[in-house]
Parts: sequence; C-alpha cells; structure tokens
Amino acid sequence: MSVNPTPQQILTTLLPPLRLAANYSRHIQSKIATQPAKAGPTKFAAALTDADLSVQTFVEVVLLSTFPDIRFYGEEFEQSYNTKYFRAIDLGPQDDYLVTLDPIDGTLFYLDGFPNYQIIVTVLNADGFEAVLALSPAEDRYYYALRGQGTYTGQLAQALEDCQPLQINANNTVFLGTRMAPLKAKLSDRYNVINVSEDYSHETAIPNVNGVLKGQLAGVVLAAGKFIDGAALAFLAQEAGCIITDHQGQTLPRLDHCTDYAWPGLAIATSPELHQDLLSALQGFQIATA
Repeated sequence: MSVNPTPQQILTTLLPPLRLAANYSRHIQSKIATQPAKAGPTKFAAALTDADLSVQTFVEVVLLSTFPDIRFYGEEFEQSYNTKYFRAIDLGPQDDYLVTLDPIDGTLFYLDGFPNYQIIVTVLNADGFEAVLALSPAEDRYYYALRGQGTYTGQLAQALEDCQPLQINANNTVFLGTRMAPLKAKLSDRYNVINVSEDYSHETAIPNVNGVLKGQLAGVVLAAGKFIDGAALAFLAQEAGCIITDHQGQTLPRLDHCTDYAWPGLAIATSPELHQDLLSALQGFQIATA
C-alpha cells in the first residue's frame, strides 16, 4: 500500500479490477434493469443503471483497500454506501490527488445496447489532469494518458506498458453536445454535424464524444466538460495531439479554479483549421440555461 501513490501506480492498480468491471458491464448489458432516474437536466444526465452503481461500488472497494487515504469522487457518490469512508470527495492542495470515476459514461447508449460506452477513471491535481484511463468494454479496448506523455491504446488484456501510441485519423464529422444545437446551422455547410439532442436514436447508433479517439469525429463542442467524462476525454485527445480550449479559444483554467467538477465550455479539434471554424461558429453564442 502506498500512502501517496503516483498517477502511474493508481492506473496500474486499478487496471486489473477494471477489466473485471468491464467484463461485468458487457455481460449484463442485454439484461440490464434501470434504476429510478436520477435528477438531471437531460435524458443523458438522468440515465442510471445497476451497472453504474455496481461498478462504482467495486472500484470504491479496491481504492479503500489499497489507498485508504485517497480522495475519491464517483459520479454516483450520493447513492454510494462508501462515500463517507473516503477522506474527501473534492480537490485538495497540489499533489494531493483526487481520483474520479464515471462508472458508465454514456449510460443512455449503454441502455440502448450500443457499444460506445466507457468506464472512465481520472487522477486530478489542483492545476490539471495527471492521468486518465478509459475502458471500452464492448470494443475490447482501452485508452490511457499520463500528463505530458501522450495517449496510448491497447486491448483490455494488455498491460499499460504494452499499449501503442494512439494515432487519430479524423474524418469530417463534428459532434455537438447537449445545448449546442444552434451551432449546427453554422457548421453544416462544411462538416457533417451530429447534434446529440436531435440526432440521438434508440435504434441507430451515433458516435459519442469518445468517437474523437476512434477517428469517428474531427471535432467536439460541449457546453461544459465534466472532469469525470467530457474533460477526461478531452485530456486524452489533447495528449494525442488534438487542440482543446474553451469556447473563446483560451487555455482551460486550473481545475481548482472551476466549479461543479467541470471545465467551462469545451472545443476539441483535430486540426487548427477546424478549431478556428468551431470558434467562429461559437462567436457570440450564448448557451441556453439547462
């Protein structure tokens, strides 16, 4: 046990149990029973399943038994039996890491039987992301990055050191998150635009934000980047060479300068040209209140 584990140690420790969690989530996907919907501004935020709660509990048990003094914030912290046993659920001073978990990122996709859901773990410092580990159970793949060391990918059975550098081969598709629908008209003359609020279908799969890692998306615009999911995927994209900024093209702030575990609006682009087009579309745009 390490009192003050490094980001590398945290990922190495969590990868084996996360493989089990990935197999569990894949096995029960076709049988899943929903829990009562949690509070949330959209159907995406409100979706909740047995898998969310079970995976979070499993990861909490691993962390408390291995790093009992770690800070931890899980998406389902309000319903967890273990939240009270962690030292804290918020960011601390520099180098007092906060581990976060999105047990099923893309729960609505998961409920509808689509493969593009993920289990996402992050290691956060006061000034920024230290590490992200994102598993795609149905695709037998995971992605990880340590700050300043690039993004790597491999099959679930592979060790961290056996993964290969991620090469992103972008197409011409832009993904707009919830509350970003009005931007579609400003971009659709040059890009294939997916607006999740209008284009999501229970029958036909569309890319999720993680599609930028898989070459399915050239860019993403989000109303906000939650540390546990959207911002985590943006960090993976940035470490792989993508451009990430706020909606004004500015460098994203320190994490301890943010509220509600989120970065302000995110723009993710695989090229400078696309990034400029996203910023032009965003100029003067006001996000509707959730």
